[in-house]
Amino acid sequence: MSVNPVVTVIVVAYLLFMLWVGWYSSKKISSNADFVVAGRRLGPFMMAGTLAATEIGGGSSLGVVQNGMGGYGLSASWYIITMGIAFVIMSFIAPKVRNTEVKTVPEYFRRRYGKATGLITSIITLLPLIGLTAGQFIASAVITSTMLGISYKAAVIITAIVVTVYSIMGGLWSVTMTDDIQVFLIVIGMIIAIPFSLKYAGGWANVMANVPEGTMKLFNGPDKSYTLVAIVSLVIMYIATFTVGQEAVSRFYAARDGKAAKQGALLAALINFIYAFIPTILGIIMLALINMGKFNAADFESVGARYALPMLAVETMPAVIVGLLFAGIISATMSSSDSDLLGAGAVFANDIYKQVIKPDASSKEVMRVTQITMALVGILGMLIALFNLSSLTTILMFCFTLRAAGTLFPYVFGMYWKGASTIGTIASLIGGTVVVVYLEQFSATGNFLGWNWGGQKIIPGLLVALVLFLVFSFIFPPKNKTTELAPEEEF
Repeated sequence: MSVNPVVTVIVVAYLLFMLWVGWYSSKKISSNADFVVAGRRLGPFMMAGTLAATEIGGGSSLGVVQNGMGGYGLSASWYIITMGIAFVIMSFIAPKVRNTEVKTVPEYFRRRYGKATGLITSIITLLPLIGLTAGQFIASAVITSTMLGISYKAAVIITAIVVTVYSIMGGLWSVTMTDDIQVFLIVIGMIIAIPFSLKYAGGWANVMANVPEGTMKLFNGPDKSYTLVAIVSLVIMYIATFTVGQEAVSRFYAARDGKAAKQGALLAALINFIYAFIPTILGIIMLALINMGKFNAADFESVGARYALPMLAVETMPAVIVGLLFAGIISATMSSSDSDLLGAGAVFANDIYKQVIKPDASSKEVMRVTQITMALVGILGMLIALFNLSSLTTILMFCFTLRAAGTLFPYVFGMYWKGASTIGTIASLIGGTVVVVYLEQFSATGNFLGWNWGGQKIIPGLLVALVLFLVFSFIFPPKNKTTELAPEEEF
């Protein structure tokens, strides 16, 4: 795919602008709380932008385009619609989450259930964040190298350095500012692509005449479709991610108050509901163009079907618009990796260094350790991406499921139920982990308790964790029945 030099200039200018945003944001940082939770001053609109950007990645957007043209039709939109549903559900507990006044998920566990649970959750939170950082570096590099025509390794180095530097300079404040810019670029860029694509196809009526019957059905695609079980499973996975994933829930901690947290979640849901149909429609238009003979399978041999949209853009849009779209797609993936990077640094510094290694560390020292950790994780993620250590990435990503399976119910129930206990929490952490490990490592078919769970391994893990959490909390109730957290110095 040949690239106009104008496109490259625009993308490079955008990357340099991201570095400037990091430098500018650094001027607003004076404490660890400023760095990790942006001084708890995010309003609903900034929250909505950063929440949506964190979950809408460039890879997933291009993947929805691919599914839209690959047999799912309009039902491909469910992949992003389910994110919106999860945000709506999350909005009901968002004020409670904000009012915990914690900075990390492990801090909540430590202050609610004791130091042992805090340390356990620190470990199972940190590992997947490292894996997610590496995975996003890989995704960003593949997209960047494909769209700009540079080598994969050069793309890894560029994206890793840019993301790591601006994240280290400004913490969550710079991550939030860049996220808001990034979600604007990806949404506007995709919207602008639609009229150009329609013009190339000869109008919407011509598109409909060249796609299979049933393409515009939301629940039953012409060839493939998301089943109700798959839709529910995605919602459950997203709820678990938004609730106990440091990369997402830190936004709720950073809201200026509970009301802003709730409003931010609802606005993020609205963005997802609207955006879900944009890459889907582009995928349907691309399918029509293929059936018209304006593209063919050979066109995708060098880059893959996922890059149908960039190819369409190059063919139909002015270079300036293509540059903005490419910058948006690249930045959408970067907006996920910066959150993972900051989450890893925050968890290590606040919940391992401060609690285990040096309890008397000052606020500025903890912030410095956060930045050093981010640099190290950035380098490690870059090395994993450069040498394509897929086995290591798979192991770390597996920890993502482990994190959600055991922690979700103690985290949510602990805010409302005074009877939630430390023993119940430990039982949940162990039980959820054992089930997920069993399904991942010892059950090739995904069978558990007579059911075939397929790729939805987190669901039986959550069910077992819930039962164990409730049973052991009733058998071994807490001595002091309260939902209040133990005090901890705010630093």
